[in-house]
Amino acid sequence: MMKIAYTMAHGRGELDLLLAELAKRLEAKGVVTRGIVQTNSECAPDRLCDMDVQVLPDGDVIRISQSLGKEARGCRLDPDAMAHAVAEVSRSMQTPYDVFLLNKFGKQEGEGKGFRDLIAEAAASGATVIAGTNPLNSEKFTQFADGMATEVPADIDALLAWYDEVNAS
Repeated sequence: MMKIAYTMAHGRGELDLLLAELAKRLEAKGVVTRGIVQTNSECAPDRLCDMDVQVLPDGDVIRISQSLGKEARGCRLDPDAMAHAVAEVSRSMQTPYDVFLLNKFGKQEGEGKGFRDLIAEAAASGATVIAGTNPLNSEKFTQFADGMATEVPADIDALLAWYDEVNAS
């Protein structure tokens, strides 16, 4: 049985905080994690946050955003940094793990790039997969998961309960 869930939060930075907390709580229960969670820094009301990802469980913190200037519009994702993050997570997946967390199934994954292959590898290995996404990409995620993904409310207790339920033996 595939154990795949996705969640969506709507406040700025809310999803990142939720999934980082989920990783901490799962690790505290002895669950071995792989993937990435996002930790944003240097936020101000008049500027976009720098986007940093933490390679789970205790790997590098990688800045995946590029500064395009205050007036810039469009995607700030640094493709080289993203490729580095994917390579680091791929390397970490060579040792056994229980759950794969992805901060965001986004445009890259929707187009078949980014962490998409690693999500498939994790699911195929029997690991539990939990990904954040947004309304723009949720349909692409459910198509990618071939209709087997469960939407779980953006709530720490709901996510932990879902994890426990699908992993009960």
